[in-house]
Amino acid sequence: MARGVLQRGTNVELTREVPGLTGLVVGVQWDAGAETALTDNLVTAALLCDARSKALSEQHFVFFNQLTAPQLSVQQLEQVVGEDQDQIEIDLTAVPAQVERIVVVLYVNEGPAQRRSLGQLRHCTVRALNAAGNIELVRSEDLAPELGTETAVALAEVYRHGEGWKFKVLGQAYATGVAGVLSDYGLSA
Repeated sequence: MARGVLQRGTNVELTREVPGLTGLVVGVQWDAGAETALTDNLVTAALLCDARSKALSEQHFVFFNQLTAPQLSVQQLEQVVGEDQDQIEIDLTAVPAQVERIVVVLYVNEGPAQRRSLGQLRHCTVRALNAAGNIELVRSEDLAPELGTETAVALAEVYRHGEGWKFKVLGQAYATGVAGVLSDYGLSA
């Protein structure tokens, strides 16, 4: 599969392009410049959702306080490989049948990062890598220019398509932060 750059709203059929693909690493990269308070309080998370785009349960929200989903199908990597700031690993063969989509989000952790927003980012991309060898398959366009006062963004989703999996760049920003993201996906903050 040739490495490509996806615009917001576009997708690629990963398993058609890479036959035998069994695992993905979704990497998130950002540059906040000298805004260390922002950098130190950015959180990457994943939501495992059903066909209605609702998280299966609170245990299906993977973030720094809950590093793995049930069945260990999705986990946040504590040791990042390569140029990403955060990475989420997805074992496509272990994802429960009722999970239709896995949404990857980035948000500003509330508290010490008050008055910070994603609009302060100079650069923000999300990419999909083949877990076998960490070879980049595709990456998003730079999402930072479209961010303003929002404090959360749904970056991308990995979703079922027939017997395979697709990767789609979302870039959906939330002025209501992680609470807004969780509400949209059926959870409470």
